[in-house]
Amino acid sequence: MVRALVVLIVLAGIAYGVAYVVAGRGAPPRITIAKPDRPIGQAGTLEITAEAPNARFTALNVVLEQNGRTLPLFSLDKQTGTVSQPDPNRLQVSRPLGKQSVPELQSGAARIIVTAVRPSFLKLRLLTSVETKPFQVRLEPPRIAVLSTHHYVNHGGSEMVVYRATPADVASGVRVGSIEYPGFPAAGAGATGTAPDTKVAFFALLHDQDLRTPIAAFARDEAGNEVKAGFIDNAFEKPFKKSRIELDDKFIDRVVPEIIEHSPELKMTAPAAGSPEMLAAFLRINGELRKLNAGQIAAFSTKTSATRSWTQPFVQLGGSQVEASFADHRTYLYKGKEVDQQTHLGFDLAVTARVPVIAANDGVVMNANWLGIYGNCVVLDHGMGVQSLYGHLSSFDVGVGDKVMRGQTIGRSGMTGLAGGDHLHFTMLVGGRMVNPVDWWDPHWIADRVERKLKDASATSGSVTSVR
Repeated sequence: MVRALVVLIVLAGIAYGVAYVVAGRGAPPRITIAKPDRPIGQAGTLEITAEAPNARFTALNVVLEQNGRTLPLFSLDKQTGTVSQPDPNRLQVSRPLGKQSVPELQSGAARIIVTAVRPSFLKLRLLTSVETKPFQVRLEPPRIAVLSTHHYVNHGGSEMVVYRATPADVASGVRVGSIEYPGFPAAGAGATGTAPDTKVAFFALLHDQDLRTPIAAFARDEAGNEVKAGFIDNAFEKPFKKSRIELDDKFIDRVVPEIIEHSPELKMTAPAAGSPEMLAAFLRINGELRKLNAGQIAAFSTKTSATRSWTQPFVQLGGSQVEASFADHRTYLYKGKEVDQQTHLGFDLAVTARVPVIAANDGVVMNANWLGIYGNCVVLDHGMGVQSLYGHLSSFDVGVGDKVMRGQTIGRSGMTGLAGGDHLHFTMLVGGRMVNPVDWWDPHWIADRVERKLKDASATSGSVTSVR
């Protein structure tokens, strides 16, 4: 009897030992520290995920370690932040992380330490994981100083500013309302002897922005610290024309099927000629497709060169007559009834049928293809966010990636897209947004607003007091 009992005890001990060893071989919790994923400043986010069977943890602690000091950020018993369970096996923790939420933070190196503990098989052991992630705390804002002078912008027009942003690797440019125009190294614009922190930014006060829209140069680091400086001397109102366009079935039946054929993004088929649905299709093209095309055109600016490719004023199509001007507000009528309103953002230039269309300046071809309402369309990149657009062409003489020279033939005028007759639709683009070409055609504007500022920047490339 005693012997049997001893045997049972020994077997139980062996079973426990085996279970204990098996429990110790279980997988510990899995930890992922998703954020911070960049330097932290006044504000930021901590985001971690801990994974275990059925999301059962006996402990989950997050601390911040900096300069030998440990600061608690989260624990299961003191849930500071948001805890969610995206699936049965995971817990996700999120909370603010920055100087505003953790006042003890100081500039310099720091790290997040996450400890997760879960029970093992039969709860015989505790399985622990520790994950760390270093990051930088940046509390000092960058510096910015405007170097150029005499900044005047016309409503719907363009301007340029030369400034210094320190350190040189921070994001910077000009903000007009909510729109940001990036800056580029001044050396790429032709300013000699300038340091890497000296930048140039072309920007615009768009036709549909208020004349009093705030305009400022800005510099922003990865931690979100930002500084800005105002510099505009004056903004001038420019009257825009208004016109009324009478639509007829002949025009609608001609343009709608071809545009729909080339615009799969509309996901529609062309109605039968002369049907009541044809007008509805035209209105969708004139509104929805126009907006889609604006987005496609804006995307070209993300591929702009950091180097200015041109040294002379832009040229207008020779011998052309202006049939429509920039920001012309159009009211469309059908059988005497108003059916739509749109704004024409360019110049319609006409000579005769299928005349050679020339590049307004040196550049690189970004687009030589059908582009919605603009039909066959060429877009040239002139560097630093400045581009030009040539619409309604009948044919192309260039392809994407080609380098072209000022005055070089890039295609022939036509009436593709939403064109009532043979002409060239021309506009300038700054940061992917359409602006009045008149400034760019004016040699005096180029000399004063661009070349003078670059020359002054080259001459005064010494130290300048910056704004924090």
